Amino acid sequence: MNQLVDSFGRKITYLRVSITDRCNYRCIYCQPEEQFKFIPHEEILRYEEIIEIIQEAVDLGITKVRITGGEPLVRKGVENFIKELKKIEKLEDISLTTNGFFLAEYAKKLKMAGLNRVNVSLDSLQKNKYRKITRGGNLERVLKGIDYAFKEGLLPIKINTVLMKGINDDEIEDFTRFTLERPINIRFIELMPSEENLIDNYKDKFISVLEVKENLAKKYSFNPIDIGSSNGPAKYYQIEGGKGTIGFITALSQHFCQSCNRIRLTSEGKIRPCLFSNQEVDLKKTIRELKDIKNNQILKSKIIKEKIEMAVKIKPKGHEIKEGSLNNMTFKMSRIGG
Repeated sequence: MNQLVDSFGRKITYLRVSITDRCNYRCIYCQPEEQFKFIPHEEILRYEEIIEIIQEAVDLGITKVRITGGEPLVRKGVENFIKELKKIEKLEDISLTTNGFFLAEYAKKLKMAGLNRVNVSLDSLQKNKYRKITRGGNLERVLKGIDYAFKEGLLPIKINTVLMKGINDDEIEDFTRFTLERPINIRFIELMPSEENLIDNYKDKFISVLEVKENLAKKYSFNPIDIGSSNGPAKYYQIEGGKGTIGFITALSQHFCQSCNRIRLTSEGKIRPCLFSNQEVDLKKTIRELKDIKNNQILKSKIIKEKIEMAVKIKPKGHEIKEGSLNNMTFKMSRIGG
């Protein structure tokens, strides 16, 4: 079996794929409130182009793909896209990250298409606060979507909760209790800086997830647990008697770069070896330049593989962003894919 190995000996088996930068939400830490400048439609990778790239990546050793956005369910035909992905031999796992707004409508279609599981972004369990954070989101609709995902077996369901001091940190125990009642995997995530400085007084809003863990440990007895997410960023724990788990993702306060096994494909066709690095390798240009050349499939396959391998080789050892620091790099989550 082929293996993708970077310059520091890490095996790269996981590809996160953004299929759109569009989203029906304008979350306060992701997109500016004013009109957001979207990528022109013609610059977004077509489904067939994405499938071609994933096929070559799997041939090189990728076994796991996560579909992201923006909000991936706003793009038409996503279930048919997943059906095509399911046909790729040696692709072992297909998952999707969503804000949950369309999940009740799509859960059955996604499961039938071959999707294995979902992650749902959920930053508040309070209706009005949720609406403010998402700038118009519907909490009841998202919770209904989670119920439908359970019903259809899109498991395990992971809930991604970005913590912000003075905004939703008063709900940490509410989310924790949620795991007592349901087999949900809540993942507390540190607020990440953005090029647009979307959060006023970012440093004051930042919360170390390590501190959250320490505070929860004073009130609850919980034990480490393996939920089968090899090399994932979260460390999971289960409260005694609880049905679900709590995960802590310390992207800034405690780097986990040494075990990172992923690269990203942006919606505009660039391989990004590290979320916090500006280094990218353009695949779209290669694919489209070779499109009209007759009998070019072998050549195209070879060049795509070389570009993917190039991206893996330039993957940095780690990032230098620390907790509470501002980012001086070009970092727009909605364009890169969460």
